[in-house]
Amino acid sequence: MRRTKEEAEKTRSAILLAAEMLFLQKGVGHTTLDQIAKTAEVTRGAVYWHFENKAHLFHEMLDQVRLPPEQMAELLSADNGREPLQSLRDICVDALIDLAHDEQRRRIMTILLFRCEFTDELREAEDRHNAFVRQFIDVCETVFQRAADKGHLHPAMTPRMAALTLHGLMIGLFSDYLRDPDLYRPDEQAAAMIDTLFRGLARQWPLSN
Repeated sequence: MRRTKEEAEKTRSAILLAAEMLFLQKGVGHTTLDQIAKTAEVTRGAVYWHFENKAHLFHEMLDQVRLPPEQMAELLSADNGREPLQSLRDICVDALIDLAHDEQRRRIMTILLFRCEFTDELREAEDRHNAFVRQFIDVCETVFQRAADKGHLHPAMTPRMAALTLHGLMIGLFSDYLRDPDLYRPDEQAAAMIDTLFRGLARQWPLSN
């Protein structure tokens, strides 16, 4: 009997959730597809029906909590009367606050930052992740270039330097919170921390109308 679309999606979700739990517990490199299938209570064939290999599964797991660069670019270019630099700041603040409130996001980001060794088996996943990071930085660079064209970027910064600085800060804040959730309070402090960075990147902050 053919599976319905709903049943197939339920199986796929069960596999992804099982992978999350095992990757978090054992590490990505020490988790096998057989273990994932057993935990999800599906056959190994069902795992391969939905995912080509462990690298593909890992990549799809990450995509559950990442804001695609294309969607981010769309948000930043939306004609809502706001400066793209202000919108980029809000995206960063929201990302930190979401981390504090979204348990799945915390699990998956912990796996990426602390439970993953990019072995040969995961080379494809590593390449995809690196491409994602480059896309994110490129989108940020585009926003900072617009700011520079309007005279809003600090003269000591290039758009590329500003994008790399922002990315580095975000990774650092994510890593620190995941390692020690008591280190800072995103709800109360994320906006101030991000504004402090933008104050150093922009000629003046907040931007004047």
